[in-house]
Amino acid sequence: MSSSAPKPLPFHVPFIEEEDLRAVEAVLKSGWITTGPKVQEFEQAFARFLGARHAVAVSSCTAALHLALDAIGLKAGEEVLVPTLTFTATAEVVAYFKARPVLVDCEPRFFNIDIHDAQKKITPKTRAVIPVHFAGQPCDMDGLLELAHQRHLVVIEDAAHALPAKYRGRYIGTLSPLTAFSFYATKTITTGEGGMVTTDDDALAARIRLMGLHGMSRDAWKRYSAEGSWRYEVLEAGYKYNLTDMQAALGLVQLNKCERMWKRRAELADRYSRGLSSLEAFRIPQLAPHVQHAWHLYFVLVEPTVLKIQRDQVIEELRQRGIGTAVHFIPLHFHPYYQREWGYRVGQFPVAEAYFERCISLPIFPGMTDGDADRVIESLRDIAAKFRR
Repeated sequence: MSSSAPKPLPFHVPFIEEEDLRAVEAVLKSGWITTGPKVQEFEQAFARFLGARHAVAVSSCTAALHLALDAIGLKAGEEVLVPTLTFTATAEVVAYFKARPVLVDCEPRFFNIDIHDAQKKITPKTRAVIPVHFAGQPCDMDGLLELAHQRHLVVIEDAAHALPAKYRGRYIGTLSPLTAFSFYATKTITTGEGGMVTTDDDALAARIRLMGLHGMSRDAWKRYSAEGSWRYEVLEAGYKYNLTDMQAALGLVQLNKCERMWKRRAELADRYSRGLSSLEAFRIPQLAPHVQHAWHLYFVLVEPTVLKIQRDQVIEELRQRGIGTAVHFIPLHFHPYYQREWGYRVGQFPVAEAYFERCISLPIFPGMTDGDADRVIESLRDIAAKFRR
């Protein structure tokens, strides 16, 4: 008996092609698989792509943020402004220093950090702000950088969603003292796990390189190569945050097709928006002026006054139709750790909470077909008609 169940459409599938496989295979055959020349090549290519002076490859975006905070000398008892609408990594790295993550609400149009709320929460202990370019939509960087200048704060951008986003014609990764990128499996380019820090500051880059590999003296990875020396010095108590040549080989191929993959995601986003704009049951993303959206995520918001069912039931209806979805994100102040350790409570961040109760992230990845997108659109149209009030 044939099954009538629809073919699954996953939330995300990495865009891995034969060239990606060959690049990793070549490194495996080379005999040098850990941090080495491919990592250097990846760093240089990434810096050139964005127009940054330095790019330092690390094992994750979490590592990138941790090293960025170390590089600015964050101390115990200081404070860092962080949006509550983000993944826990953005804030947990602040706690690594016994510093306080000060959560900030999001603005209601694009759901990036609310600069006005951030300004209210600055104290004499505030050292930095970590804006997150949510879904790939750049934050109001003019406003953030002006606020940081006025209040003597360091801006460290969490650009996990934001490759290759642009703000006023410049790539994210070239605007602030430090920017952290992610190459996790679901990101716009992937190395499986991995991250990168970009900066134009020589001293910050040197500190990040030092602390990212056990605090060992420069180019310590070369100690096993023909041009290296067995002798090295440990200058600081650093971390094990290095990327491997296998990952870097994959990253180089992914970077080479970054623009092609972005164009496909942008096409899918446009198809979604055109197909869903007439539905009152769902609010589609808005696009800020003067930006290039990376379209890491495409989310819709359920309109509770139009539908008889809520967000979780819409997700279940899509699941029954074989469509994978996700929710980005459960606000940090909902989680037991942030409530227990820092005293946050539900009700303190109304915009983020209203967003969370209604949001659904739809599939958007370069391997999707127009037919896949149309299937998602038709499913949402069907749900809107079936459950309309």
